Amino acid sequence: MAQLVFGMNVSLDGYVDHDRFAPSPGLFRHFVAEAEGQVGSLYGRRVYALMRYWEEDQPGWGADERAFAAAWRRQSKWVVSRTLGGAGPKARLLGVDDLAAEVRRLKESHAGEIEVAGPALAGSLSALGLIDEYRLYLHPVVLGGGTPYFAGARPPLLLLAHDLIDGDVIRLRYVPA
Repeated sequence: MAQLVFGMNVSLDGYVDHDRFAPSPGLFRHFVAEAEGQVGSLYGRRVYALMRYWEEDQPGWGADERAFAAAWRRQSKWVVSRTLGGAGPKARLLGVDDLAAEVRRLKESHAGEIEVAGPALAGSLSALGLIDEYRLYLHPVVLGGGTPYFAGARPPLLLLAHDLIDGDVIRLRYVPA
């Protein structure tokens, strides 16, 4: 059975924002390795639209960007949306009328990790009790506002592990308590 893992970069004050801070080269290589080990990714419409950037090679990409793009393109992708009419390569739209049943079927039909991308979708899946692990990549920045990592009430969590990644980012791994 697949495990749903919600992991994102987060500021000290609990916000995510891909435009206001980015991973260092070492942390990006960590994310490449994570992507290479995942069976797929589960997206909401907005984050899926952002991630489609990786569908086509871009001028100026280095080896790490090409490696991430290759891993991302290889993965299966599932997109939760009421408004999208279709999805790109290796992507399938999931029905939202019974999201819990759709995601349970997805977990039962795969083995390995499935990344959950985006706080809004993760909040919905948390409320349904479907997230198996939370990975917070805590950066030493304060944003003062924005999109919170936890879209709803923080579920009760149990610390599984913590480690320092690339000098100043701490990865905190939690499971539902």
